Amino acid sequence: MTPAPAVQSTRPVRAVAHRLSGVARAYAGVVGSRTYFPLWLGQLASSFGDTLHYIALVVLVFQLTGHGVAVAGLVAAEILPVLVLGPIAGVVIDRFSRKSVLIGADLFRAGLAMSLLWPQGAWHAYLVAAGMAAGNTFFNPTVQAVIPVLTTEDQRLAANSVSWSTGRLVQILASAIVGSLIAVVGTGPAFALNAATFVFSALMIASLRVPAYAGQLGAGSTRGLASYFADARAGLAYALRDRFVSRLLLVQGLASLATGATGAMLVVLAERHLGLPPAGFAWLIGAIGFGALLGPLIPSALAHDYRDARWLFVPYVIRGIGDVLLAVFTPLPIALTLMFIYGLNTSTGMVVFNTTLQGAVPDAVRGRVFTLLDVTWNAMRLISLAIGGVVVDAIGIQPLFWGGGMLLMVTGAIGLVLLGHHDFRSRCLAEPA
Repeated sequence: MTPAPAVQSTRPVRAVAHRLSGVARAYAGVVGSRTYFPLWLGQLASSFGDTLHYIALVVLVFQLTGHGVAVAGLVAAEILPVLVLGPIAGVVIDRFSRKSVLIGADLFRAGLAMSLLWPQGAWHAYLVAAGMAAGNTFFNPTVQAVIPVLTTEDQRLAANSVSWSTGRLVQILASAIVGSLIAVVGTGPAFALNAATFVFSALMIASLRVPAYAGQLGAGSTRGLASYFADARAGLAYALRDRFVSRLLLVQGLASLATGATGAMLVVLAERHLGLPPAGFAWLIGAIGFGALLGPLIPSALAHDYRDARWLFVPYVIRGIGDVLLAVFTPLPIALTLMFIYGLNTSTGMVVFNTTLQGAVPDAVRGRVFTLLDVTWNAMRLISLAIGGVVVDAIGIQPLFWGGGMLLMVTGAIGLVLLGHHDFRSRCLAEPA
């Protein structure tokens, strides 16, 4: 009878619109920041090259071998360097110039990518994959350690969000390009473009001014191998005694066990279950990228405070359901929709995860904590691949996605139980020790 209900019904819409406007301003402010812009631009170019490289490498190995185990072996080659170098990388990141670590890792990976212009066989692809992973072991945790000193606390969520969103945008573009590129001229140009993006990223980082950070250790502590092991043990001790980090390690390990094989076997699912041509794998990657492009907007626009366990662990439950549905349905539109939701959930969870952890972990151990999380993730991923490769070749791809999806749903529930009442906000507001 009165217009009041209609007026009231528009309030949530206005609130969301207001938050979206605020998100746009925050994104623009971060991108326009002189302290963050070079890192963002370099990462943007590198994301484009990485997508080209990943799809070309997976397609190349699968075409050469035709076996799911061979694809699993490629991913395993990417995991082993992380397990071996992770503890060393964490200490290096916390001891030395993080800017130099970033530039060195970029140039090293550029050289590896260029070598694939003259592929020598599947073993060469495995060797390059291992080398790339070694470079990533130093580069990725360093980026996570640097972002908090390049941004303010209020900018941090926006910085992580804009990095993910724009990175996924170029992933969509690269996915659209690479299928036709491989079909016409082969995999070589994809690897050459990836090498060029690494060089560009190194140049951008070279122009960046990285402030001094609390974790950089004195020159006297850098002598002797024993001191490296002592620093690695100190980082491990911190992670195990900290309630938040220790429980997060457990949940992340279970999540990796659930998703390691399914993520690696997506190319097998595309060809054997969905009946797609080799280029169809790129379509699925593009759908993931489109979802991941929009995912970071969700906590920024819809949540009063993103620092809540639900933003970390509910995406696991949703993706687990999606993996089960992928094992059931074969129509391409359904698969693309599920891949879109996959990307939406992954990016939402990762942006909140990185932002929360960057604020919660002291600068002095930040490199070691991020590398420990990487090591844990990849160790469980290796176990998942060992099981998944056998399952795919013995009984098919569908049981793998059934099992992985069910385990991921359980993992999300465990995370909510262990950290559902944790005060994430107080940790993020605390000053690093």
